[in-house]
Amino acid sequence: MSELRTAAREVLCLADPARKQEAVLELTARRAAAALPVDPYLRLAPVDAPGRPPRPRLVPQRALPQRGLGRPEGRAAFLHAIAHIEFNAINLALDAMARFADMPHAYYLDWLGVAADEARHFGMLVERLAALGHAYGDFDAHDGLWDMARKTADSCLARMALVPRVLEARGLDVTPAMIHRLRAAGDEASAAVLEVILAEEVGHVAVGSRWFRWLCEREGRAPLATFIGLVRAHARGAVRGPFNHEARRRAGFRDEELEALEGEARGAFG
Repeated sequence: MSELRTAAREVLCLADPARKQEAVLELTARRAAAALPVDPYLRLAPVDAPGRPPRPRLVPQRALPQRGLGRPEGRAAFLHAIAHIEFNAINLALDAMARFADMPHAYYLDWLGVAADEARHFGMLVERLAALGHAYGDFDAHDGLWDMARKTADSCLARMALVPRVLEARGLDVTPAMIHRLRAAGDEASAAVLEVILAEEVGHVAVGSRWFRWLCEREGRAPLATFIGLVRAHARGAVRGPFNHEARRRAGFRDEELEALEGEARGAFG
């Protein structure tokens, strides 16, 4: 692997989660040592489906059972769902690097940093699952994040708007309550993991905000109208309150965007 985006595509295709996690961290180290150049103009064949293990079994989201956090099995299922999100987030960051050409070098380095964080998050969650007697793949999961990747496969602008700024930003809204529930159940170790993830996901959503606005400027688009238009077209059902305004502001959301999202959640645009 002699070029960063080519290497990212190869890692994206790895099926073994532990190997993928390790390979992402290797890419980060090699890039930090200036051993991997970036070719923004390289046109790589897109990956329709990333490498993934045979388990977990993927089912519709509505088919996943609701489990309480008062018992270890329920906490394990909950942490497994978060681990699956983080595994998908590794793939999404790698795909953002490999799929979209003609972006500044900083764009690819930003997403490499995100991939490395997501790989570390995945490892932390796998360790917590092991402490509860489980492993990644033990519970069913859904494929909602990669479904959005398919919808935005032909547009970097749409990808930046809808994956980090809609789907991943939802984590900023709901994770504080998850942390509180884990602490109430006496699981301080899992709560501490989610605190790390929450703090770093703010930065990941900020990466999406930064490049979304950059692309809007390059294409001569109004960011607010473009963002809400994409939400209405592709992600209306994914926009739900309440919103964590403080975290979203730190992640690059402006007040007018938050007001528009509040209206969208209330059905004000339909």
